[in-house]
Amino acid sequence: MKRLLILGAGTAGTMMANHLRPKLSVTDWEIVMVDQEETHYYQPGFLFLPFDIYTPEQVKKPIKSPLPRVVTLIQATIDKVVPESNEVWLQNGDHLHYDILIIATGTQIAPDEVEGMMGEGWQKDVFDFYTYEGSLALRDKLRTWNGGKLVVHISEMPIKCPVAPLEFAFLADSFFHHKGMRDHVEITFVTPLEGAFTKPKATEALNYLLEEKGVHIVGDFNIEHVDNEKRVIVDYAGKEVPYDLLVTVPPNMGSDMVERSGIGDEMNFIPTNKATLQSKVKENIFALGDATNLPASKAGSVAHFEAEILTENIMLFIEGQPLKESFDGHANCFIETGHNKALLIDFNYTQEPVEGVFPLPGVGPLSLLKESRVNHLGKMAFRWVYWHMLLKGRPIPFVSANMKEAGKILETIE
Repeated sequence: MKRLLILGAGTAGTMMANHLRPKLSVTDWEIVMVDQEETHYYQPGFLFLPFDIYTPEQVKKPIKSPLPRVVTLIQATIDKVVPESNEVWLQNGDHLHYDILIIATGTQIAPDEVEGMMGEGWQKDVFDFYTYEGSLALRDKLRTWNGGKLVVHISEMPIKCPVAPLEFAFLADSFFHHKGMRDHVEITFVTPLEGAFTKPKATEALNYLLEEKGVHIVGDFNIEHVDNEKRVIVDYAGKEVPYDLLVTVPPNMGSDMVERSGIGDEMNFIPTNKATLQSKVKENIFALGDATNLPASKAGSVAHFEAEILTENIMLFIEGQPLKESFDGHANCFIETGHNKALLIDFNYTQEPVEGVFPLPGVGPLSLLKESRVNHLGKMAFRWVYWHMLLKGRPIPFVSANMKEAGKILETIE
């Protein structure tokens, strides 16, 4: 029997297992997954935990629960991939052979990459919200914080869900308004980019929203260290931004096992063909989601679109057929803007976010690059969609893997 081995049982890996299991003969192929964790987290929910919008129970389930019953899950730590022998070595000493390997090991925060970030202020007045533990610690801090200088900071790009830091700033504005203490909080958004986002049109709209909500923007800030004693972050040019509460997105890096395997780039991301999702390591190794070095957003929607296309290419690979160069970098992201509103952006490798409606031309009901309560409802409904459709590999009605131009005002691109 042949083996398809998936490394990582997070969002991307789970979707691939659910897509592929019905397509592969159970008598010819076994699907084996490896992940050291016991819990599957709804990571977009980490944004809402600090503001008591979600409870811890709403963002986690046992890691086996969304997996097909006939998929074998090995809960162990991966040591390294050995492409020459088509093996994965585990730290418990086991060696797993594979015929096809899918790497979906995601990305992780690396606060130790910035001097002082994990100093004496860590989880006291310096917090992350990209981990379950960090978001809960920040929740406890915000429940009793009396105000001051709140700095929302991005260390470097790329990061998982690049709009999440913006959403945090918007939700913080809303949160402190509702607590009646917005006048006691100065919010500053600090980014290594020139503006709020990586795409010019979206940056224009998001910069406007930040300014409208009284959030200061500090761009082109490349952090060198955190000074815990003075409570300032310092960039390489010597510029300082003071804080009383620092909410930071540390550098994001791929899995340590990628480095041990010698198959990644300097940030431990897998070199991957951006159109086929076949790795550049070896022809029977594929990658998707946050584990890749693709010039696409590291977001759940991207992994969802990739999974649909990679499933087709895996089947073509098994049949000895040429792979389809069909992934266009499609990303679709809700951006929560506070006060029960959100906007939506839809873009790909070559098309930046534009105005219009989504998903149905002329109907919507979601609006692009504009705040609305309907978009907010879409954002909040996504948690149900994630658990019951996205992870299960079920198609989302009217949403295609490739970006559609219908319903979008493409002439607004400059």
